[in-house]
Amino acid sequence: MNTAPQPSNDAAADLFARRVAARMTQGTEDLPYDISERLRAARMQALAKRKVVAPVRKAAPVVLHSGSTAILGRGSDGGWWNALVSAIPLMALVIGLFAINAAQDENGLNEVAEVDAALLTDDLPPEAYADPGFMQFLKTAAARN
Repeated sequence: MNTAPQPSNDAAADLFARRVAARMTQGTEDLPYDISERLRAARMQALAKRKVVAPVRKAAPVVLHSGSTAILGRGSDGGWWNALVSAIPLMALVIGLFAINAAQDENGLNEVAEVDAALLTDDLPPEAYADPGFMQFLKTAAARN
């Protein structure tokens, strides 16, 4: 008995095609130029029309539970308890966003209060800052120093 492994159908077809191509190439050397050019053109057309078959990967099976949703977990397993547990991360996110907003508002108010306190405790009156000549005064004072 022959225990050698048998090639698959694709490998056998590929081997047969290579043997036929080698045999056809052997006989073309003594053909006239016009016939060999027509054969070359026919080979190019055959290669252009050849279908390239990509290997197909098998997809993993998808398992679905009937009557349940992925977001709230509603199903016959836990009912409202699963919905409540699934809503906790969403509530934590909303509370966190409100806390960040409150902290940002407080920081902005503190900065404005510091600027106001610096203006009110300075030697110059607040109208001096609005005067167009005040910028020129600051530039000349900086140039002198």
